[in-house]
Amino acid sequence: MHAGTDVPPVRPVPADRAFRAVRALPLVLAVLAALVGVGLPATGPAYAAVPDRWGFAYLDNPTPSPGYVPDTTRQWGSWPSPASNPVKVDKVGTGSYVVHFPLIAGPGGIAHVTAVARTGSWCQVRGWATAGSGQDVAVGCYRTGGAPEDNRFTVLYTTSSGVPSPAVGGYGYVFANPTGSVAAQYNSTGGTNAVGSGGTGVWKVWLPGLGQSTPAGNLEVTAVDAVNGARCKVADWSPSPTGQTVIVNCYNAGNVLYDTRWTLSYSEKRAVHGPALPPKSYGYLWFNGGVPAATSFNSSGAANTLAGSVPYTVNLPNIAVPPDTAQVTAFGPGPDHCTLAAPWNRSAGTVNLYPICFNASGSPLPSRFFTAYTSAS
Repeated sequence: MHAGTDVPPVRPVPADRAFRAVRALPLVLAVLAALVGVGLPATGPAYAAVPDRWGFAYLDNPTPSPGYVPDTTRQWGSWPSPASNPVKVDKVGTGSYVVHFPLIAGPGGIAHVTAVARTGSWCQVRGWATAGSGQDVAVGCYRTGGAPEDNRFTVLYTTSSGVPSPAVGGYGYVFANPTGSVAAQYNSTGGTNAVGSGGTGVWKVWLPGLGQSTPAGNLEVTAVDAVNGARCKVADWSPSPTGQTVIVNCYNAGNVLYDTRWTLSYSEKRAVHGPALPPKSYGYLWFNGGVPAATSFNSSGAANTLAGSVPYTVNLPNIAVPPDTAQVTAFGPGPDHCTLAAPWNRSAGTVNLYPICFNASGSPLPSRFFTAYTSAS
């Protein structure tokens, strides 16, 4: 069955970093350009727990000073003593940032970014790489039309290997090149994810062994482009008893289907960055004109609710535990995209997320989306 919309036929294709943070813009751009087409290793040593390494942050200041430490209640990671070793951010040009996650250097993994803006602007990943003992993620933000623009955003990096024990829920990700070749992938069942190209800006993703025969879980997608503004989304989702088929569409700043790299993650009864327990406090919700029961999950057992439209308010009871983070991804055909209209609010244990969506010209409109929240513990 299809969870959403019709898509073009897809031709299957077999599935098959590096910069340091600097403040000199010409050098940053030169090295970022070198990231285009560079694949990352897809596998690593086996572990019983998932993920191996991770970090998240919210850049609350779009014009940070060098070595800026963003909101400490909205950043955390898997390195020793995150409170004493905070995430730092350098602004390296208009709308261009490098996020430094300390002490989690290593290959592979994926990154996701969500703009926190209500103007139609968006943010994307430009690349990521090890930098000494840390992991750097480059982020680019753009206004409608494609001009770089300083912005706030959430960012998350995570990498996994091995089959988790116990096997609670399901989790998988893909980092794909424009041709459909897979630069990095993970599947908590031990299966191999695959990507096929369906023409310019369209890909078909196969996640074997994950999910259910009806829509269940959460999806997040982010464009990865070191040079040009790009937005990616879930265009369609087809669950089956043997796995999940997802259609990814990407668009350039002119709202035309566009070949770029991208990341996708899928989680069912797991946090957006992969783990099951901990964290104890996480949730997600898919709005597709309605909210299918198994796509609205709250780790406390409470019922999530949805209200409003521009922006929406996603209410997640009993799981507000900072430090925490959130992501949003648009769903459906066309170049509509979604962001967070404002940082998430916490009150009496409840989290409120504020997804907002925009049409091709940057005007807000009611639309469909996935959103996910997680605490660190």
